[in-house]
Amino acid sequence: MKIIVLGSGTSQGVPVIACDCEVCKSIDEKDKRLRVSIYVEVDGVKLLVDTGADFRQQMLRADVKAIDAVLYTHEHKDHTAGMDDLRSLSFKMEKDMPIYAHPRVMNQLKKEFEYIFVDKSKKYPGVLSVEENFIENKPFFIQNVEIIPIEGLHYKLPVFGFRIKDFVYLTDVNSITESEKDKMRNAEVIILDALQKEDHISHFTLEQALAVLKELNPKKAYLTHISHKMGLHKEVEKELPENVRLAYDGLEIVI
Repeated sequence: MKIIVLGSGTSQGVPVIACDCEVCKSIDEKDKRLRVSIYVEVDGVKLLVDTGADFRQQMLRADVKAIDAVLYTHEHKDHTAGMDDLRSLSFKMEKDMPIYAHPRVMNQLKKEFEYIFVDKSKKYPGVLSVEENFIENKPFFIQNVEIIPIEGLHYKLPVFGFRIKDFVYLTDVNSITESEKDKMRNAEVIILDALQKEDHISHFTLEQALAVLKELNPKKAYLTHISHKMGLHKEVEKELPENVRLAYDGLEIVI
């Protein structure tokens, strides 16, 4: 399995528009963060999790030329805004793009991208066509790959993370029940939400994320959805346990 971190930043990205803090002014490439998304290649199946506002740029940078399916964690714009750019991949692969989402999330996508979901006979030429797949909090398969949803709360909004074999990805959460944590145990690699050091209404802080990871004790863990308020990459890394690192854009993980 190969995972590419396409984006590791919070909803505004880093640098933030009009911000002059030391992180936003940093010349370290690891302090430059596009909106969160990952690419996973497993057993020949190519999966994408979320299509944020930076999706086009991320695909070009990672040189990804095919996607078998897209998984959506939730409906917030920083995770869905780039959906229209799936059309290039869909046209090249000559098929409707399979998308997997909770019914609530799919309904929101239909509101925001109504022109994509209209009847094909009424579509404007060149518009993306998708294959809708509704998911609940129970395992499902994409081709030969089992996907196990993991539900967390993003304040009061249910959000899906996913377990694929020994890999877990869970972003935009500040609460996980014990039964959902059980799905994350014995993972080799976990990528987990950690926005900043100060308390936040809908995201884990650095301290909270580290507490969860200490309990779950994966071989390796990476923190994502990182704000400029977290601090400089090279400085925060010094504060972390040996098995935990900050994710960064372009990071490749092989399991």
